Amino acid sequence: MTKMTVGQPIKRVEDKRFLTGRGKYTDDINRPGQTYAYIVRSPHAHAKINGINKAAAEAMPGVHAVFTGDDTKDLGGIPCGWQVHSKDGTPMAEPRHPMLAEGKARHVGDPVAMVVADTREQARAAAEALEIDYQELPAVSDTGSALGDGQPLVHDDVSSNLCYDWIIGEEADADAAIAKAHHVTEIDLVNNRLVANPMEPRAAIGEFDESTGEYTLHTTSQNPHVIRLLMGAFVLSIPEHKLRVVAPDVGGGFGSKIYHYAEEALVTWASAKVGRPIKWTADRSEAFISDAHGRDHVSHAKLAMDENGKFLALKVETTANMGAYLSTFAPCVPTYLYATLLAGVYTTPIVFANVKAVFTNTVPVDAYRGAGRPEATYLLERIVEKAAREMGLAQDELRRRNFIPADAFPYQTPVALQYDSGDYLATMEKAIELSNYESFEDRRQEAASRGKLRGIGFSTYVEACGIAPSAVVGSLGARAGLYECGQVRVHPTGSVTVFTGTHSHGQGHETTFAQLVADKLGIPMENVEISHGDTNKIPFGMGTYGSRSLAVGGVAIDRALDKVVAKAKKIAAHLMEASEADIEFENGEFRVAGTDKTTAFGDVALTAYVPHNYPIEELEPGLEETAFFDPLNFSYPGGCHICEVEIDPETGVTEVVGMTAVDDFGRIINPMIVHGQVHGGLAQGIGQALLESCVYDESGQLVTGSYMDYTMPRADNLPSYTVDDHCVPAAHNPLGVKGCGEVGAIGSPPSVINAVLDALNPLGVRDISMPATPMKVWQAIQDAKMSQAAD
Repeated sequence: MTKMTVGQPIKRVEDKRFLTGRGKYTDDINRPGQTYAYIVRSPHAHAKINGINKAAAEAMPGVHAVFTGDDTKDLGGIPCGWQVHSKDGTPMAEPRHPMLAEGKARHVGDPVAMVVADTREQARAAAEALEIDYQELPAVSDTGSALGDGQPLVHDDVSSNLCYDWIIGEEADADAAIAKAHHVTEIDLVNNRLVANPMEPRAAIGEFDESTGEYTLHTTSQNPHVIRLLMGAFVLSIPEHKLRVVAPDVGGGFGSKIYHYAEEALVTWASAKVGRPIKWTADRSEAFISDAHGRDHVSHAKLAMDENGKFLALKVETTANMGAYLSTFAPCVPTYLYATLLAGVYTTPIVFANVKAVFTNTVPVDAYRGAGRPEATYLLERIVEKAAREMGLAQDELRRRNFIPADAFPYQTPVALQYDSGDYLATMEKAIELSNYESFEDRRQEAASRGKLRGIGFSTYVEACGIAPSAVVGSLGARAGLYECGQVRVHPTGSVTVFTGTHSHGQGHETTFAQLVADKLGIPMENVEISHGDTNKIPFGMGTYGSRSLAVGGVAIDRALDKVVAKAKKIAAHLMEASEADIEFENGEFRVAGTDKTTAFGDVALTAYVPHNYPIEELEPGLEETAFFDPLNFSYPGGCHICEVEIDPETGVTEVVGMTAVDDFGRIINPMIVHGQVHGGLAQGIGQALLESCVYDESGQLVTGSYMDYTMPRADNLPSYTVDDHCVPAAHNPLGVKGCGEVGAIGSPPSVINAVLDALNPLGVRDISMPATPMKVWQAIQDAKMSQAAD
């Protein structure tokens, strides 16, 4: 009997090649006759390009070509994959996003030219010989100021810097509830801009086969089929059957490798012009000014409550930065992935949100781990924490009074979403127990005896992931379906290859998907191979983002497995001369019900390919099935994160001394991988809360453009986590699974800041923004002391 693997903490099978240096990433690939591209980028945030003199660069040794916007202006622009309409029904402003700047550069890092040469060094040397006549123009970089009077326009063909002005809910209802409320808590928040910083910078290799007219792109992508669709159909007008996109091993993405970037189209298009393959690889400094950034919201919110602390209404006004151009999914992040989560885990009957998206002379902003959900959770959990203090209630008590009860599911929120399952009180109770919350005051007193300030902060969240269904998101502006595909190929010997349209870049698909297959078919895990990332191998797929791989891609594989088993039962019935209705299948063995007559899965597989004794009139030979799955709803993981910090008031240094995360992931396939995902998300959430911030100055220059200024979390910034789960199966997919990849980055930032404020509250500090750096914390303490002295 084959050992069951689902639910077991099996070590990741893919890690052996990664840990021994045998991973194959895009930059590891070298094609015969390969040349190298260097992208010349604007040093200015906003500038008119009066002219480019290419003569000296073209004459440099090894140079094959120099391309500018004049060469690519007749090609399509980089497309946006989601359209949002303003509250008056007008579509969003959608200015052209050229591959190479056409007459004007709109952010530092905007591609202006591409040099192709025999070596990287030759391409870079030639790039330095280009003579570009820039006329620098005034720039706008601040999110909150982008719509102000007299601000320079990012796009000449758009009448203002407003991309869209979108609402959800009824403002009049929210205003009426606020006017009648016993108490109203208000808060102003900034959700700081972040740079994703995956371990592997982006890279791309374009190749053209003149004999067949086929193009191949190797790229660091989370969704190769989407890149093929966008680039082939909208940018280069290449039929899909003539364009192959391969995403080999990818060293992390965190959202930043979802999007179609200009460099991918440039090297693909130019490979035909040059007649040689072209490789481009970013360095880290280039990644800071060319990879899509994340977050960057400015918000004002009001929470209305009755005399018992019951929430009556929430009103939110947010300005969201789109950067200079619309990235692939940027418009949906601060709308349908943000405002629809503002009900959170609470029974707030009225929620209204107004989101204004703005253009600025900065790098485009798109989804970063969590994509809208962290922004919503941060706003909601910060205002709930502030409301608890103002109402004189404990952090957990105000939440208890407003949680959606466990028996209320399915629960229809006032902001479109219907949650299928959850138990928010149970996850919080478990987190309280694991964090030793009841003895916190003792620890606070002990820290005070050492001259330290100690605080504890809560965050309870819900997220919507496995974005779906296609018909719904299509009506909301998505320009693609959001289903997934799985193909299961059983080989004659009974081993299996699974082709999935999702993409693994750290998630462990080669392990978890193999666990699903092994359990379903009753075969050893080592007999299962997972294939992904190549559009010539996979029927189709929408890639990996939004914690969709298992909840959408896994279900597609499961459905294909059901088809395989159904056909195999017919073959087994024929072999055992029994009725198909009497065939049972368990642990890799077919049995005639009520008898000891059996045949093994491997024997059936061999029969399917060697059909000497086979129901040929009824069945085709072979054992291979494909299934697509379009979810009926999102999946809704939720949970509670509790953070404990200790602050040195003399230096402002904050130490995270405890982080407890209890989450609801539905059915868990591999707890080791799930908890590893949570650990990574917590690190990124703590990083945003205490360390990371992408900062532009008034002229649009990126002042945090390297690790000298952009502070990444390190091991000594992080505690030993306490991670557990309390799971309620999802009701909208047959596996009962919910997403897990983003929750750590969703729940942790507000818990950290709430803990910091809990520590600083006795000193009179009532607010602090992310990141709560030592300087910022120290300054807040000094300001509070001065204020108290003045009083």
